[in-house]
Amino acid sequence: MKLLLKLISGIIVGVAVGAGYYAVGGGFLEFLVRLLATLETILGSFIFFMIPFIILFFIASGISQINQGSGKVVGATLGIAYVSTIGAGLLAYFVATLVMPRITDGGSVPEEGSAPGAFFEFEIPPVMDILTALVLAFALGIVITLTKTDTMRKWVDDGKIITEYIIEKVIIRILPFYIAGVFAGMASEGTVFDTLAVFGLVLLVAVILHWVWLTIQYTVAGSLLKRNPFAMLKNMLPAYFTALGTMSSAATIPVTLKQTKQNGIRNRIADFVIPLCATIHLSGSTITIVSCSIAVMTVLPGYEVPGFASMFGTILLLGVVMVAAPGVPGGAIMAASGVLMSSLGFTEAAVAFMIALYMAQDSFGTATNITGDGAVAGIVDAVEQRINK
Repeated sequence: MKLLLKLISGIIVGVAVGAGYYAVGGGFLEFLVRLLATLETILGSFIFFMIPFIILFFIASGISQINQGSGKVVGATLGIAYVSTIGAGLLAYFVATLVMPRITDGGSVPEEGSAPGAFFEFEIPPVMDILTALVLAFALGIVITLTKTDTMRKWVDDGKIITEYIIEKVIIRILPFYIAGVFAGMASEGTVFDTLAVFGLVLLVAVILHWVWLTIQYTVAGSLLKRNPFAMLKNMLPAYFTALGTMSSAATIPVTLKQTKQNGIRNRIADFVIPLCATIHLSGSTITIVSCSIAVMTVLPGYEVPGFASMFGTILLLGVVMVAAPGVPGGAIMAASGVLMSSLGFTEAAVAFMIALYMAQDSFGTATNITGDGAVAGIVDAVEQRINK
């Protein structure tokens, strides 16, 4: 919640400086706008430099560690979590393509370069591109699992620890300044207030879709287990509200585990599925990312919402990359930024809007992720019982 307040403060400062420049013009306010633009350039360059490392180390480490428990339970959990994530993305796409153009009508964003620019250009070229990092991560993770190479496993695990430390201690802390630069540029063109009103409605649609997807998940789990899905969902409310407060799937695991067992899920299934899904099952985050990406494309100039075939490939990639999402606030959008840039052609400005939108609802997305883990555990329990009959 402190991070959210800092981000809001960054938006307020950026809007105040940019709107002041738009109303009054040059002088000291222009200097402030250019200063914030320079900060945005430097900080943004560092953020995007780190994205390939996030994908490489988190996916490789995640795959190399998915070797505990029986093969059937592991396979069922991975498959169901992935299908749930893809289903959530598809729901968001179909709803967003119908709703977002109507919501965003009237919102606008200045074309890149139309606001006062930075004092100088600053770019840190990434060590590798996004797809290279993704392929390398899978290759390393799978080979480490098959060969049980302890040295390489320790290397990717240590890389994950270092990368997560940089995210938590550096990137998350500089985000308010980065966001301030983005909104200062937008406000300096006089478009910010219409756009903020539009994005408020976008976030409301995303939160509604979270609850629609949770209802679908528990309807499936309840039908397989022959239990009342709404009673199961009601039992998970303590986990939902805990995640709202902590903004962390990992911190909510004890509550999620307890409530999942209260739903009658067998202990050994719950004990394995809940901690694993806290890392690999991010259906709520996927809903937000897909919904907001379509909203951003309908507002930003030069973008066109892709057709189903193109977007389906992007959603499949997002489902994979969500395995790499760091367990810190905003981790999912950091991991997904690479896919948005490579698959949808997002620029740094577009990704900046995605980060601001995502962080505004991060607690709701996390709550949906962790509450949905209870449904996944229920489905895995039902599937495992049928397999063993």
